[in-house]
Amino acid sequence: MFDWMVWTTPVAVFFSCIALMLVGMTVWEIKSPTVLRKGFLPIATTRGDRLFIGLLGAAYINLAWVGVAGHLAEWLSLENEPSIWISFIASMGVLALVMRKG
Repeated sequence: MFDWMVWTTPVAVFFSCIALMLVGMTVWEIKSPTVLRKGFLPIATTRGDRLFIGLLGAAYINLAWVGVAGHLAEWLSLENEPSIWISFIASMGVLALVMRKG
């Protein structure tokens, strides 16, 4: 069923983190309903809105890294492409920033 996708460890960790965040946000919303607030984003958002925006940002960061990694290896004369863990850490940092300050 999942043969079409390369399930490497970073990919599995990334999707596991997303699943855990969705479960955690669901429980948090049930325990403590959210209110709109204004952060650095140009709109008033709820926790769910910020999670969605942060996940979109994380996906774009990871996709951009996959697209640029081969070129980086070529430009910097590296033997292998840079690790995908770099983009995972960067995307989780952006997600945390959007959730906290967005």
